[in-house]
Amino acid sequence: MLKRPNFGGPRTHLRASLHQSHSALAPSYCRRFREPLPGSLRPPTQTVNCLDQHVRKSPESVALIWERDEPGTEVRITYRELLETTCRLANTLKRHGIRRGDHVAIYMPVSPLAVAAMLACARVGAVHTVVFAGFSAESLAGRINDAKCKVVITFNQGLRGGRVVELKKIVDEAVKHCPTIQHVLVAHRTDNKVHMGRLDIPLEQEMAKEDTVCAPESMSSEDMLFLLYTSGSTGTPKGLVHTQAGYLLYAAVTHRLVFDYRPGDVFGCVADIGWITGHSYVVYGPLCNGATTVLFESTPVYPDAGRYWETVQRLKINQFYGAPTAVRLLLKYGDSWVKKYDRSSLRTLGSVGEPINCEAWEWLHKVVGDCRCTLVDTWWQTETGGICIAPRPSEEGAEILPGMAMRPFYGIVPILMDEKGNVVEGGDVSGALCLSQAWPGMARTIYGDHQRFMEAYFKPYPGYYFTGDGAYRTEGGYYQITGRMDDVINISGHRLGTAEIEDSMASHPTVAETAVIGYPHDIKGEAAFAFIVLKDNAGDPDLVVKEVRSAVANKIAKYAVPDQILVVKRLPKTRSGKVMRRLLRKIITGRAQDLGDTTTLEDPHVIMEILKVYQKYKDKQTAAQ
Repeated sequence: MLKRPNFGGPRTHLRASLHQSHSALAPSYCRRFREPLPGSLRPPTQTVNCLDQHVRKSPESVALIWERDEPGTEVRITYRELLETTCRLANTLKRHGIRRGDHVAIYMPVSPLAVAAMLACARVGAVHTVVFAGFSAESLAGRINDAKCKVVITFNQGLRGGRVVELKKIVDEAVKHCPTIQHVLVAHRTDNKVHMGRLDIPLEQEMAKEDTVCAPESMSSEDMLFLLYTSGSTGTPKGLVHTQAGYLLYAAVTHRLVFDYRPGDVFGCVADIGWITGHSYVVYGPLCNGATTVLFESTPVYPDAGRYWETVQRLKINQFYGAPTAVRLLLKYGDSWVKKYDRSSLRTLGSVGEPINCEAWEWLHKVVGDCRCTLVDTWWQTETGGICIAPRPSEEGAEILPGMAMRPFYGIVPILMDEKGNVVEGGDVSGALCLSQAWPGMARTIYGDHQRFMEAYFKPYPGYYFTGDGAYRTEGGYYQITGRMDDVINISGHRLGTAEIEDSMASHPTVAETAVIGYPHDIKGEAAFAFIVLKDNAGDPDLVVKEVRSAVANKIAKYAVPDQILVVKRLPKTRSGKVMRRLLRKIITGRAQDLGDTTTLEDPHVIMEILKVYQKYKDKQTAAQ
C-alpha cells in the first residue's frame, strides 16, 4: 500500500534541501481547510473556500476576466458577482431536482457561466463532470451514460477562433441516447435561436427567478467533487474521481508556490475547463487563493499570431500557463508577433500537457520572457489532480534546466523502476516513473470500476503508483519526462488511447483491422498514424479513408483524426495474433533498418510489403507538394 501523505511539509528525499524555503507554508494551508463553518459538523464546501471567504473580505475584487473570442471585449466578474451567479444557478439546479450526490454534465466552453456551473454543483453537493466542448455527440453521450448524469448544462452555441460551434445541436443528438437525462439547461452565448424541446429549459430565465443566496451543503473531505474523463489504453474513457478537501488543498498550494502567485496578481492559464488543467489552474486553485483568473475563450492565432501577447499586454497578466503545442505553433510565426507587445507584467511562464522540447523552451524563455521570467515546465496528470514535478518551489535562485520538470513537489516521492520491477537507484538513469507515497490531490478511483483503477495504476508495480510515463533522472537528482510507456498518445497536450481511435475506425463496415501509433510531430508533439486493412470488395480506398476520418471526428473529436492513414493488406502480428506496433512505429520514423527482434512475427515478409506501400504513399505525397 502507498503511505499516507505527509501534510506537514516535504519529506527528506532526493533534492529535499531545494524545498525548504517554502516548507512552513504547508501546515497553514492544512489548518485553513480543517476549519469548519460555525455550528457545522462537516467542513465547508469548495465554494466557501473559493467564494464566500473572499466576498467577506473584499467583495469587489475581480475573480474572473473573461477574455472573449474577439480581442478587446473582455468582461470582468467580481467575487460578489460570481457568488451571486453561483447561488442563482445552484438554486435553479435544486428547483429542477438536483440534490446532494447527483451527477451533472457540463458541456460548455470557457466562460463565467461555466465556472459558475461547476461551483453551483459543488454548492449543492452535486458531482460535476465537465466534457470538453469539442467532443462529438457520441463521446458526450458515452460520458453522460457512464456518469449517470441527470442534467446537462450547455450553451446554444459557442464561439472560437471566429467560428460558431453548434453546441446545442450536439447535445440534442447526444441526449437521444441518454435515458438518465431529465433536463437540459440551455444558456445563450449568441443571440441565435435554437430548437428547444421538452427536456430543454432556458437557463438565464430560470436563474433570474432565483435568490442570490444559497446555503452551501456541508460535505465530508472524501465526498466526490467531480468526475473527469481521460483516455485509457483499452479504448474506453475512464471517469476519474476527485474528492473535496485533498483536491482543493493540493490545487491551491501548487498554484501558489509553483507559480509564485502573490495577492493582486492576474493569473493567465489558457487551458480549457474541459481538461484537468482548467479545473485546477483556471478555476479551483486560483479562486481558492483569491486570485484574478483569466478565462481564455479564443485560440493562439485568432485574429493573428499575436493574440496571446496582446492579451498579456491588455490584461497585465503576471503568470502565463500554456501548452508546448501552442508555443511550437507560434514559434514558426517568428519573434515579431511577440515583441510587438509589452510583456513586462509577466513574472512566471509555465508549460503544461506534454514534455516541452528545448527549442520551444528557449524561445519561450528568451523571446517571450526576455530571459527575466521564471519558466516552470510542469509534469502532472488528470490522475494526480495537480502539479507533481516542477522547477519551483525551490531555494532562491536555484537553477532551472531547459525542458526539464526537475524537482518533486511537497509530499511527492518519485522513483524509477526497471523492466523487472526493481527500483533504479542513483543518477544518470532511466526507467518507469512511479510515485511511492500518496498525496492529497490524487484521484481516488475510476467511477464504477475500482478494479480497473487498481490494475491500471497499482498492479504494474505493486506498492507504487505507476504514472504510465518514462523518466530520466540526472546525476543531480532532477527528473526529465521522456514520454508515455503505454498505448496512449499525447496530441496537442490531449491524452488519447490508440484503442479508442482504432475502435472508431473499425466501426466502418469495410474496415477489417486497424492499428494506430503515435509519431513525433513538429507542432502537436505527437500525431496519430493509422494503418487499416480493408475487407474484400471494399471499393475505392480513398473514399473509405475519407469516411474513416469522418467516423473518428464524429465518434471522438476532430483533433483525434489521424494525420496519416495508410491502407495495407495486412498487419505485422505475432503467432499469437498480437499486432507488433513497435515495428510499425519504426517503419514510419525511418528506423526500418533497426527493427530489433522479429522472430515472433508470424510472417516476416509482411514488413517488406508494408515498406513498399509506405514508400509509394510518401512518393505520392511528395509529388503532390
